[in-house]
Formats: sequence, C-alpha cells, structure tokens
Amino acid sequence: MLKKLLLTCSAISLCSTPATAAGNGLLGPSDDPSDTPYQKQSCQIPGSTLSQFQKALNAVVQLKNGGIFNPNMMWLAVVDRKGTLCLVIQSQAGPQPDPWPGSRDIAIAKASTANDFSNNQKALSTANLYGVTQPGGSLYGLNNSNPFNPTFNAQNTGVGMAPGGIITFGGGVALYQNGQVIGGLGVSGDTSCADHAIAYRVRAQLGYNVTPGVAGADNIVYSNTGTGFTQPYCLGQGTDVTP
Repeated sequence: MLKKLLLTCSAISLCSTPATAAGNGLLGPSDDPSDTPYQKQSCQIPGSTLSQFQKALNAVVQLKNGGIFNPNMMWLAVVDRKGTLCLVIQSQAGPQPDPWPGSRDIAIAKASTANDFSNNQKALSTANLYGVTQPGGSLYGLNNSNPFNPTFNAQNTGVGMAPGGIITFGGGVALYQNGQVIGGLGVSGDTSCADHAIAYRVRAQLGYNVTPGVAGADNIVYSNTGTGFTQPYCLGQGTDVTP
C-alpha cells in the first residue's frame, strides 16, 4: 500500500527540524518521529514522504546541473492538485548551504504554476511557458493571472494553504502518478536552467514522471530566441537535461 505524504505544520509559525539537521529551522515538517510535533494539514501526495523528497534533493544538487553554485543551493516546494502547499525544504548538501531567501517564494510559485497548467493530456513545465509568455507570445500576461499571496512569504510557511503564484521560467514540473496529475514541484536557488534540471531529476528519482518511458515530455527546450515553448540558454548550462 502506498504511503501518503501527510505534511503538517502550524500555519502561523515556521516549522522546526531536528537539532542535528541543517536548514536553520526553516524546513517543513518531517516524518521523523523525533521531530517536534505539528498539527495535521489536509495536503496529501501519494507515494512519498518528506524525508524522501529531502534525500532526493540533497543527492541531485550534487550532480552536474549547471548554474552558479556547486553544489547547487535550493529551495524545493510541493503542492497538491488543489494547489495546497505540502512542503517547503532547502537542500542540505555541501558546506553551510545558504539558498537565497527570495527563492523560497519562487519555488512555491513554480510548483503552483506547473500544477496549474498541466493536465492529463499535456504536461507543461515552467520552462515550457517562457517563450509563449513573452511580449507578443500567445500567453503574454499569464504571469498576472494568479499572483503569489505575499502573506505566505519566508516568515510564514503557508504549509496547508494555497499561496498561488505564476513563474514562467525553468524550475517547476508537474507530478504524475498513473497518468494523472497529482501536484507540482518547484525549485529555486540558481539559474533557471539549473533549477529546471534539478526539479526534473528530483521528480524522476521519486517516480513522478509524466509517463513511464517518456521522461522528456515536458523537458526544457533551448533556443537562442526563447520563442514558442522554449527558453534561452543560461550561464554555464548545457543542452541536455536527463534524469
């Protein structure tokens, strides 16, 4: 039987983590029974626990993802299909990881965007939305359609709520199970191309790809112009992103 991700946290205070864990107390609630107790929330993602997301993130940021930092320093957020924020964590790999505070909100908005604009017929990563949301693009103005609620900034976890937000550059992918969208995953903390690579690889490690055997369905497509469902190259980024 699949385990369910029951992510819980007070909606008015930061979640806490074990004293031995990195993250300066900003991580979401853990499934570790030694953690500080927390209130249950309604968000559920079948198949994985928070610690599995943390383990996958810590492993992936140490790969060659491109970007500015090595290992990459990331925030990761997950929302369920209803847009409820399930977790917010930060990577713990490398010496004193210190992801940008502003990337926390961006990760949440990327998770929301990928979930909002993917369905069971078509998956759209946030990287796919870059070109069509530029001036003259067919979805220009999409960024203004569902603004992030600033109530859920870094001083308020927002876990169990629906912060929303639209981001149209790399780092957000929808989560799939048995061909059905079950939520979205967003990461932020480096170039948008590196963010996409990390989100894409974390999803693959946890088995939430779009369709088994068709892992590239919503992969980033690079172009020099960034038109259509494409995005321009980033600093230090190659052309291929594979799980």
